Amino acid sequence: MLVLTRRAGERLVIGGDIVITVIEVRNDGVRIGIDAPRHVRVHRAEVLEAVSDANASSVAAGDAAVAALRGLVAVDAPAAAPAPAAPAPAPEGDEGTPHA
Repeated sequence: MLVLTRRAGERLVIGGDIVITVIEVRNDGVRIGIDAPRHVRVHRAEVLEAVSDANASSVAAGDAAVAALRGLVAVDAPAAAPAPAAPAPAPEGDEGTPHA
């Protein structure tokens, strides 16, 4: 990790197309501005972590939820169609003769 000291109004350039400007320095934090191309995603780490945690907890279904879903599937499932009947055996002495 690169650690730099910057003052308000000073800038950092990353990769030639991303510019980070120190806007204001306060006792409780630093305000920065980020100029980046539209295809570059810029997110706050704590927001990404919160979204990731929320997604993980919503995917982890409890036993009660699984049982409830199974109950819904069992109630709503259409009746299975009967299996097709096996073809009737050919009459004796008729194996191999084509029928028209």
